[in-house]
Amino acid sequence: MGRPVILTVALNAALDVTYRLDRPVTPHATHRVTDVTHAAGGKALNTARILHTLREPVIATGLLGGHTGERVAALLPAGLRHSFTKVAAESRRAVVVADPDDATGFWEPGPHVTRDEWRRFLDRYTALAKPSRVVVLSGSLPPGLPVDTYATLVHAARRAGAYTILDCDGPSLHAALPERPDLVKPNATELAEAMPHLDTTGTSGTREAAEALRAAGAGAVVASRGPAGLVAVTGDGHWRATPARPETGNPTGAGDASVAGLAHGVAHRLPWPRRLRGAAALSAASVRAPIAGRVDVRDYLRLRSTIHVEEL
Repeated sequence: MGRPVILTVALNAALDVTYRLDRPVTPHATHRVTDVTHAAGGKALNTARILHTLREPVIATGLLGGHTGERVAALLPAGLRHSFTKVAAESRRAVVVADPDDATGFWEPGPHVTRDEWRRFLDRYTALAKPSRVVVLSGSLPPGLPVDTYATLVHAARRAGAYTILDCDGPSLHAALPERPDLVKPNATELAEAMPHLDTTGTSGTREAAEALRAAGAGAVVASRGPAGLVAVTGDGHWRATPARPETGNPTGAGDASVAGLAHGVAHRLPWPRRLRGAAALSAASVRAPIAGRVDVRDYLRLRSTIHVEEL
């Protein structure tokens, strides 16, 4: 039997354009950019690239359109398997301005997707999900797709026997919960927006909000809390994974890196503490990298031994 396959789904893939500055951003001022990089982006492609860096068997799928979509496909790492459905409209760009301390992002909305394009993608997705152990569904929905799009994809993946990891927010998250995704991965802001009637600050508030998401349909919830690490609320127990110290750099894509760690842990059936240690270490390593969706494996291996995991 071959190694487990992870399928990542990028419905709103982007051409990531990163401007790097040598000083902090000042509003309403002119800045000279020291360096410009282009990369295939969007949450699911960031996750796929990191899994590929770890030499995990991963396949990227999704929707790509126009010259921007062609550029996205061309910028994927050599050897990363992919199978995209072409759409007529132009794929989006995501611009990040990264200074020495932080980053600011500007996201375009994405291409309008027609019903015929969606049907063609759904046929391809169903075929790709069948041999996959894990399906990662993450990112925004492009115009033209209904709010229950992720619900449809979770349902199809479950019928194929795959474990689903869902990383989205807003109405598309709430619409997908009745289909019982196996794992939902909100960040602190998304968790607060999903449960506005709860105080989600602190570990206890995060845990209470995560329990509410589980009651609504999520099998497990792993909430990313930036430099404070991860809180996991699952049917097997509750844990917190905390880095030894905060990392400075570009946090864009840190959540996508943690999803890669979780997908790796699920695919290899690792116990929850090991899944969380790997996810937190990948997240921290990605902050140290100048471009979203990339990690230095040496950073990851070093940081993995410094992550503190405790049961709550």
